[in-house]
Amino acid sequence: MRPARRAAAAFARLHGAAPAGVWSAPGRVNLIGEHTDYNDGFVLPFALPHRTAVAASPRDDGLLRVATLGDDGAVRHAEPIAVADLEPGAVRGWAAYPAGVAWVLRDQGVTGGADLVIAGDVPAGAGLSSSHALECAVALALLGLAKHPVDDLPTVARWVQRAENDFVGAPTGLLDQTASLCCAEAHVLFLDVRSFESEQVPFDAAAQDLEVLVVDTRASHSHTDGGYGARRSGCEEAAGLLGVPALRDVGVDGLDDALGRLPAGLRPLVRHVVTENARVLAAVELLRANALAELGPLLDASHASLRDDYRVSAPELDVAVDAARSAGALGARMVGGGFGGSAIALVPVAEHDGVVRRVLEAFAERGWQAPRTFTAVPSAGAGRDEPEN
Repeated sequence: MRPARRAAAAFARLHGAAPAGVWSAPGRVNLIGEHTDYNDGFVLPFALPHRTAVAASPRDDGLLRVATLGDDGAVRHAEPIAVADLEPGAVRGWAAYPAGVAWVLRDQGVTGGADLVIAGDVPAGAGLSSSHALECAVALALLGLAKHPVDDLPTVARWVQRAENDFVGAPTGLLDQTASLCCAEAHVLFLDVRSFESEQVPFDAAAQDLEVLVVDTRASHSHTDGGYGARRSGCEEAAGLLGVPALRDVGVDGLDDALGRLPAGLRPLVRHVVTENARVLAAVELLRANALAELGPLLDASHASLRDDYRVSAPELDVAVDAARSAGALGARMVGGGFGGSAIALVPVAEHDGVVRRVLEAFAERGWQAPRTFTAVPSAGAGRDEPEN
């Protein structure tokens, strides 16, 4: 059953009436452009078919009541809290994500209470932006209940980012929220994070007998730990030492000079960001030329940079990438913030079974839990779900 229908059905069971509406938002895969968003750089994500749905109705007592439906059918309830009382630190655990969105939207005049029931199939902890799918769906639900205009999705993305940064305490950039809200079916989103100029670039791997294979390593990761924040702080420090607003302003042709002006510990971070931005631009040119098969070396170079310079890979990610390549993938890399999560591989359709088999074997040889694999197809962004018959 689709997440929207599951959320609506669970809402009706819990509250004895159908919800006022159901809104949903997808997870995402970033084809290339990792850790460039908070450096004012370039990213190239697409939305997944996996979604998180929020069935919602307004309340007249100012309370926010949130429940989530697990894969096992069990419902977990968060402690009700008055929207007026929301402050950072007031809500912990999974409920902090919807509560943080309500806290941010309170400043936009969305002050009413709501009953929310959440259901989804975005793999949690897989680096596919399950938390942002949840936050974006909640944002659209609360805005929809309040009849607040939602004609500026980049602004909604910034509200969600504030919820993540200042309420949840995860120092994420703007990639994930924007991808969840703004991606389009059968396209990748080429986004300049500084200007928010964007281009929907057609992406039809199947037409060239290719696919993007996702390998969810099931190795846990978290943006609220120190690794992600330390790298972001390092990038900001490096930009300050170089006298530029952000590392986006350092070009490949000026990289050697920039590195020579930095302490050794910051050089790898800068090298990754500068070269990753260049890889995004090169990837966009290949896609515009309909040369998807030539993306492989860029994916490989991105992984090597994330592993060796940015140091955010993990043994499971490296094994998944190497195994996929050895079995016929044209290129592969880790995706997301790192320290676990997922990898992607650009695979000829004819090699799919062999690549999956080799990845599973590589994990079994090391005694690791079997990864989850699926083919990622660029899908629609967030929105209100039509009633389903």
